[in-house]
Amino acid sequence: MDEVITGLLRPKGIAIVGASATSGKIGHTVVKNLIESGYKGGIYPVNPSADEILGLKVYKSVLDIPDPVEAAAITIPAKYVLDAAKECGEKGVKGLIVITSGFSEVGDVELENQLVQLAHDYGMRVLGPNVVGTLSNSDDMNASFAPFLPLEGSASLVSQSGALLIAIDAITYTRRIGFDKLVSIGNMSDVNFGDMVAWLNEDENTKCISLYIEGLKDGSRFIHECSKASKPIVVLKAGVSEHGAAAAASHTGSLAGAQKIYGAAFQQAGVIEATDLSDLFDSTLALSLEPPMRGDNLLVLTNGGGVGVLATDAAEKAGVPMKFAPESVQEELKKHMPSFGSAKNPVDMTGMAGNEWYHDTTRFSYAHDWVDGLVVLYCETAMTNPMEIAKSIYNAVTETGITDKPITVSFVGGERCDEAMQWLVEKGIPAYNAPDLAVKAMGKLRQYARLQVLKSEPAEENHNADKETARKIIADVRANGRTALTEIESKKIFKSYGLPTVQTELATSEEEAVRMAEEIGYPVVLKIVSPDILHKSDAGGVKVNIQDEAGVRETYNTILENAKKYKADADIHGIVIQEMAPWATETIVGSVNDPTFGATLMFGLGGIFVEVLKDVTFRVAPISTKEAENMLNEIKSAPILDGVRGETPRDKAALAKVLTNYAFMVTDLADEISESDANPVLVYEMGQGVKVVDARIILKKK
Repeated sequence: MDEVITGLLRPKGIAIVGASATSGKIGHTVVKNLIESGYKGGIYPVNPSADEILGLKVYKSVLDIPDPVEAAAITIPAKYVLDAAKECGEKGVKGLIVITSGFSEVGDVELENQLVQLAHDYGMRVLGPNVVGTLSNSDDMNASFAPFLPLEGSASLVSQSGALLIAIDAITYTRRIGFDKLVSIGNMSDVNFGDMVAWLNEDENTKCISLYIEGLKDGSRFIHECSKASKPIVVLKAGVSEHGAAAAASHTGSLAGAQKIYGAAFQQAGVIEATDLSDLFDSTLALSLEPPMRGDNLLVLTNGGGVGVLATDAAEKAGVPMKFAPESVQEELKKHMPSFGSAKNPVDMTGMAGNEWYHDTTRFSYAHDWVDGLVVLYCETAMTNPMEIAKSIYNAVTETGITDKPITVSFVGGERCDEAMQWLVEKGIPAYNAPDLAVKAMGKLRQYARLQVLKSEPAEENHNADKETARKIIADVRANGRTALTEIESKKIFKSYGLPTVQTELATSEEEAVRMAEEIGYPVVLKIVSPDILHKSDAGGVKVNIQDEAGVRETYNTILENAKKYKADADIHGIVIQEMAPWATETIVGSVNDPTFGATLMFGLGGIFVEVLKDVTFRVAPISTKEAENMLNEIKSAPILDGVRGETPRDKAALAKVLTNYAFMVTDLADEISESDANPVLVYEMGQGVKVVDARIILKKK
């Protein structure tokens, strides 16, 4: 565990620079909150104009404090912060909680950079600026201007929004979902989400890490730390409007968006993504209290058919569709219901179910090897007491001695049900006021188990890649003052990384075109080659199925005329003569260099309509073979690759290899490539491989 960040978040002594005797000022509130939260470390108000605040001695400077100080909460105006930070550094403070605003959030990036540099010169870390502060139940510490410590719990939340953190602090009591720590991260000038994930993963009081993210400054570090984490992480990402890619010269560049790429990054990092604030709370509750659901067999117990149907629908949406229980399981369950009940799944014990039936059915089901996850539903009736039902469920689970299988509960009713669910949560069983929420929570526990397996898969490397050839081509292109590679140049780089390109030659005269076509063999394809014409079809620069010499001669001249009409001053390198690969399923593979996550891979159904259909998926490169297989299966048109309406299945293994090699290429050349496409990539029948027909690479501007 990082000792400096520990000093920042769990200090043995804290100075409040800018402490105030005036009620209502932030400097007064922080001192008051520390006292009222029962903080046992030293509290040292610092203010050159005061002697005592709330019964505490006030110091003129941090340097006057006689005891060790590990953290300093700074509340003075921004223009004085650097001087205060310097004194903190001289004092040996480990971390600065800079509550003060007026830095990069208002455009003063230079002042913020100076603060971080000064802090680092003294070995300090900076939380903020522009933060609410930090709150920790296990340390009895409210070093913030939030009103009180949150309801106690085993999750910890880090928020980029200070106002939202204060709201969440209050919501913990109305939603009865507790947190051990709430940390406001503000401008992230220094301490970022990656730092917090790494630290909280080692914090003994945190079982689930919850994050509210508006943007990441170091996406790669975030993925790395989340991938290493042994605890569940749930994220609510705000601000997922599309990246306005300034110059999207490739299909991939035009299709890439913040939401898609963040979602892919979260999945690769093993992070559960919440859909909204309520889902963040619901997911946190389940992930902080229950183990992952490691198999696919979900069993639902209920005393009402209606909520059972709602649960069944919810299971389908949550990615854990329900199956009928085995006959042996059904036979045992029938012992605890009337003859008109149903033991299939959902298990409807009917409205006659009382304490004993709930106890016996829950105990049997929870202990059975077939059951991987159990959801218990209850509708309030006049014949039963919700609290007694809750106790029956809790006792049944406890008596089994099982701790590695999840259970969630939903009680539907009035105040008595709310009290019973609150009791269950306090006993460590997640409870929700709607059946779909209990099932959705179980879906998150199943998703977490799947992601844990996925993130353990190592990314594929390509040890046979000819990196020197690729870099020489790029160097030559840059020497010519270009950032757009020609198709020929792009294909040579593709080939150097093991991508199977079709045979392609460059003709600079009509005679050369004829000779090359005859060497390749008819039919052939002719295409314009110009760094100024990236979308060749739009310029009339592509002609296919040319069958003979006469066709080559005519097409060669037609393409040149079309190109000159399209862009009179285009730099034309010649005409590509290319083998006409047999028809196959068209896919696209591409990349963008995302500003947050770096080299990012795209895959989808290819061809000229890719930007219309938008049936694509993304991953941050590099990727594992399993990740590649998942990409193939998650596009809407995936059944086409599996063979539909009598078609033979496509060679998905060869296509997955293209994805891993492509991802390795754009990772290896991430310092050079801005965006790229292989479109179309033709996928043949199983065992027949793939062919990259067209290639495009755009370099970064330097």
